[in-house]
Amino acid sequence: MELARLLHPRTVAVVGATERAGSYAGQTLLNLRAMGFPGEVWGVNPGRSSAHGFPCFASLGDCPSAPDAVVVAIPAAGVPAVVEEAGAIGCGGAVVYGAGFGEIAAGLPHEEALRAAAARHGLPVCGPNGNGIVALHERLALWGDALNPQEPGRVALVSQSGNVAVNALATRRGLRLHTVISCGNSTALDPSEWILELARDEGVASIALYLEADGDGARLCEALAACAERGVGVSVLKVGASRTGAAAAAAHTGAVAGDQRVFRALVEEAGAAWAEDVHELLELAKAQAVPRAPVPAGGATGLAVLTCSGGDSALAADECERLGLPLPPLGGATAARLRELLPDAATVANPLDYTALIWGETDTLRDIVAAVGADPAIDQVLVLHDQPVGLEGEPSETWAAVREGILRGAGASPAPVLLASTLPELLDDAAAVHFARAGVPAIAGLRTGLACAAALRRQPPEPGRLREIAAVAAAARAGNGAPGAARPLAEHEAKDLLRAARLPVVDGRVVASEDDAARSLDELGGPVVLKLSSPALLHKTEIGALALDLRSSAEVRHAHRRLAEVRVEGAHVLVERMAAAGLEMIVAARRDAVVPALVVGLGGLWAELHDDVAIVPLPARPERVEEAILELRGAALLGGGRGRPPLDVPAVARLAAGVGDLLLERGLSLVELNPVFVYERGAVAVDAVAR
Repeated sequence: MELARLLHPRTVAVVGATERAGSYAGQTLLNLRAMGFPGEVWGVNPGRSSAHGFPCFASLGDCPSAPDAVVVAIPAAGVPAVVEEAGAIGCGGAVVYGAGFGEIAAGLPHEEALRAAAARHGLPVCGPNGNGIVALHERLALWGDALNPQEPGRVALVSQSGNVAVNALATRRGLRLHTVISCGNSTALDPSEWILELARDEGVASIALYLEADGDGARLCEALAACAERGVGVSVLKVGASRTGAAAAAAHTGAVAGDQRVFRALVEEAGAAWAEDVHELLELAKAQAVPRAPVPAGGATGLAVLTCSGGDSALAADECERLGLPLPPLGGATAARLRELLPDAATVANPLDYTALIWGETDTLRDIVAAVGADPAIDQVLVLHDQPVGLEGEPSETWAAVREGILRGAGASPAPVLLASTLPELLDDAAAVHFARAGVPAIAGLRTGLACAAALRRQPPEPGRLREIAAVAAAARAGNGAPGAARPLAEHEAKDLLRAARLPVVDGRVVASEDDAARSLDELGGPVVLKLSSPALLHKTEIGALALDLRSSAEVRHAHRRLAEVRVEGAHVLVERMAAAGLEMIVAARRDAVVPALVVGLGGLWAELHDDVAIVPLPARPERVEEAILELRGAALLGGGRGRPPLDVPAVARLAAGVGDLLLERGLSLVELNPVFVYERGAVAVDAVAR
């Protein structure tokens, strides 16, 4: 869908134009004047000839030409007709502020009518139930809240929350915004379409996303691929991880929250940063917008933290351990150079407390930063620095000297340098902008600064990989039937699919009678397992539909007679060789989340207690799956130790990747293997469920 006219309009019409205080339409007109919008602005209101000095017309069709951008600031019931007219006369797009659409039951008809009108004409619509668009470089404010003109920057924000967008525009901590889009319910335009358009803008260096719904996974992958190709940083905050959060999101924008873990896995696969709150989201985006040298991949290098406080050193060390940020010791040559520079009270370590005794010594601080950044073990430096508000006179001069020392040190450091205050409010807006323009990201808050350091260590994603995921997601979406249409398969049917795909599964077959069951014991060799297999049967143990460790013909016959008495619709008796015990794992593939995904985790009690799973968007090659498995918290259980041999992780990865391929190739909605036994050599699926 073409968004250029809406984001870069030469003409704007405000439907519902008025001078009534507090009205969104009236405030939009005032905002356009305050921003100095260079194009033409028209009001649409049959009862007025002008509003706030702008001419008014009775309808969109009466305007001098079809407006590039239409702001619709009227009650929900009248919006679809205006959108229909805007599309019919060839407008470029619309912004709909009002609530009362899909976020409430009574508004669903209005939302459907709005969606249909926009689709008929291919008209891009921002909203409804949002605050609109602010494009600072364009001096454009299609915005219903009060807004002050501000300096533009390189960070874009796409938010399904209007208040998040309003607060971002009000923040003062060195954040300079390029474009803010408050897209609300995203009825006619998926958030990913805004991302794709912004990624094409040469002035955008990073994009922050606040999302309340999964949206279109295929389009999101395409948008993230475009960001990767252009080097545009992406940070994401998505609500709905808890049941309460999902309910709140649905009440707010009418969003249906999906599986948060699959969504996060997709975000991380795209090299984007995952934020825990709005503060972190904006700081991540701000850090990503600063041009920087990439942190090298792999190796024995890591972060160095510099501060003038022992307490901050300890806090930083603890937080680095929580985040998994490496803090390598400084090398001998670096330590020797630092001892020349540091006062006797300082101890050479990482984190480094250079003490306040050298406060204001520009050259000394420059040399300390440069020396640490030149250490072969250091590929990234974070300097903690606080800037109190309102300093004057000599204190202001000493703080300026410290800033200058950090900046000069950053310029001389081979490793990229970033800065963080210890408390968010101790980052001065002007100082933060000064640092950023010199290539040093300035972050508000110690913990957030370390989160940004971790995010900047992420390696760039592969656009081709993201487009593979997009193609799979689009095919899965097209192939999804009506809700509830997925047919569960019996266990033996699921295992036949596995065997046909040449995936390792325990030997066995369905038997036709008691005599046939006894013959299967000789065929398979003991011990064997007898179980009922039916599409209607998920939990065999609870109804006694399972018999284990059968070693004789008499035991098999007795078990068959007992199972034959268990009444389960469509049940067959399945006889299988009993697998030797191994480490239990769970392997599943599903396509009901934002993108089809593979789930691999440790099974048994570990899964119940720790919920320790790795999620990889499909398609997934064995090498990628193995990498994910080794990132599990319990991965040490697979590596042997304490006299135990290591287990065959590559075999599990091949099995899991094959399950993902099976899901996609056969058009399945779910394949779950639980348990999979892993051995020193090989892995085998013991139980299987498929739909």
